[in-house]
Amino acid sequence: MLPTTTTHNKRNLWLDMTKGACCAAIVWHHLAFYGPMSDVAAQVTPGIIDWLAEYARIAVQIFLVMGGFLSAASLAPQGVARFGSPLAKIGQRALRLLAPYSVALLLAVLIAALVRPWFAHDSVPAEPTWQQLIANALMLQDISGEDALSAGVWYVAIDFQLFAAVTLLFAWSRRWARQWLGLQLGQWVVLALTAMSLLVFNRHSELDMWFVYFIGAYGMGMLAFWGSQSAKPWSWTACLLALGLVSLEVDFRLRIAVALCGAVALLWLTRLPHDSRLVDWLGRQATVRWLQSLGQMGYSVFLVHFSIVVLCNAVVSHVWPSQPWLNWLGMGLAFALSLLAGRALYLGVEARTPSLRSVARWELGLVGGGLLVTLVGARLSM
Repeated sequence: MLPTTTTHNKRNLWLDMTKGACCAAIVWHHLAFYGPMSDVAAQVTPGIIDWLAEYARIAVQIFLVMGGFLSAASLAPQGVARFGSPLAKIGQRALRLLAPYSVALLLAVLIAALVRPWFAHDSVPAEPTWQQLIANALMLQDISGEDALSAGVWYVAIDFQLFAAVTLLFAWSRRWARQWLGLQLGQWVVLALTAMSLLVFNRHSELDMWFVYFIGAYGMGMLAFWGSQSAKPWSWTACLLALGLVSLEVDFRLRIAVALCGAVALLWLTRLPHDSRLVDWLGRQATVRWLQSLGQMGYSVFLVHFSIVVLCNAVVSHVWPSQPWLNWLGMGLAFALSLLAGRALYLGVEARTPSLRSVARWELGLVGGGLLVTLVGARLSM
């Protein structure tokens, strides 16, 4: 999910375009899942709303695959760690995640406080407690049993867990930097963890707050990267297909089928020559350029869009409580405003190099702002 800092070159066209499409799918999923606009709009287009609410969320699996793909490219492109201190690497990742994350959660707290007095709906979070604020600030809300301050923030915590786990894995395995049957030790461990997740961990929903539940899709993304760089891509493709098909035979899960297809597609699409006619033609299309741009700022859009959805739901349901097409218009407006808010967050926070001081300031602002909202709410209710 976290975008890379590379520019829009042909090498990244497929990644950015796919991230953009998946980001749009997640925003529309939440627009359909969290009413009341979608409840009213469903009166005229029930099939579309139901599909978005049920299936658009599967795009998260593609995010997981791409996350693994990019982690392998960054951490161990040859299967051996190419970074120095693992703790420094993990710390850098935490700063990049937390800077826009804390800003987006502070916005979520403020918008919820704004609409709560006049918009009674399950999608509006309750006034936060100090325990909830601290747990969310540290990305520990699911592990600690606290409610999330915004939809989708669970993914940020899982993304960090996955990155930290594979970073430590490669740091540990590089002391035995030797090949066995053509693979480095770290690659064998990734392969084993991927298989264990697909066959065991991912079948137990009570584990969905831990990285082991998701490393099946993430690991397939890592394998896809190594396959895209290999002289024997068919061997890596066969490995992916064997892992995926066996796990689906044991227990069919649509999310794993989508992740498998995404990993295989990513392996082969990124092997296309940089100057291929297809890549050149796609790069000139307005829709593709728009998706590329959305893909680069996708993390910020993902973080901030739920607050915009809640705000638009509150306003539209108050002004047009029963007009289906006007509620569809409201959903479209919420989507557009989500992209604009995401772009502002991207340019103002995410695209800048974060420092420990700036992240600490935003984290303290989140906790302090949340406590202030709770105190003001308690005083007004007296």
